[in-house]
Amino acid sequence: MPSTTPQIALVTGARGGIGREVVAQLRQAGHRVAAVGRDAATLAEVQADAHIAADTTTPEGAIEAIAACVAQLGGPPTLLAHCVGSTLIAPLHRSTAAQYREVMRVNLDSAFFMLQAWVEALRVAKLQGAAVLASSVVSRIGVANHEAIAAAKGGIEALARSAAATYAPLGLRVNVVAPGMTDTPMTASMLRMDAMREGAGKQYPLGGVQTAVQVADAMAWLLSDGAARITGQVIAVDGGFTTVRPLVK
Repeated sequence: MPSTTPQIALVTGARGGIGREVVAQLRQAGHRVAAVGRDAATLAEVQADAHIAADTTTPEGAIEAIAACVAQLGGPPTLLAHCVGSTLIAPLHRSTAAQYREVMRVNLDSAFFMLQAWVEALRVAKLQGAAVLASSVVSRIGVANHEAIAAAKGGIEALARSAAATYAPLGLRVNVVAPGMTDTPMTASMLRMDAMREGAGKQYPLGGVQTAVQVADAMAWLLSDGAARITGQVIAVDGGFTTVRPLVK
């Protein structure tokens, strides 16, 4: 990772596969990291400098997470990695209104409220910073049976681009990482059989299923000094899935 000035970082969804790796990489880079999740007991397993139990799908929870970070680490987080997310694999005609609203709540609502709280904290403190949000390849290219989650993740990408434009004059960078199929606890049921894992891997030009570390690499880099001129971008970490068509032999 490029040289980066030590800062305070906040990682939401820190108990998840990708979130946990982002926490580890940011700490390795010398940052003090607050890990945020809904369950305090399980969150304690994450090696972090502060542990904050908060529901970032609500504006109150997002504000609470920032306030707790200030209280525990002495200031607002100038780095934000928002890794909260869920998925729904179902076509429109089999997606209920409740399922749709839950996908939007966990994915788009949490991103909006967490980014809003983070921006306000840095705006008031007159600090510069960088944020990275989590999208998905299904928002970049049509994938069957992913309508609800594609809509939610597409909203996150649009949110990030607009926020990047609004707050660039304040020195705030906002970017997005859009992973392909990643080996995490969330996808464990889909990858539990060798045949399922092999079939999933064949969809990607570079082959195989990527690791949480590989996604965390991109997220941590976007928060580093090495990405100081990058904002409003969506980086697909997907083995070429959304842009490359390999030669068929």
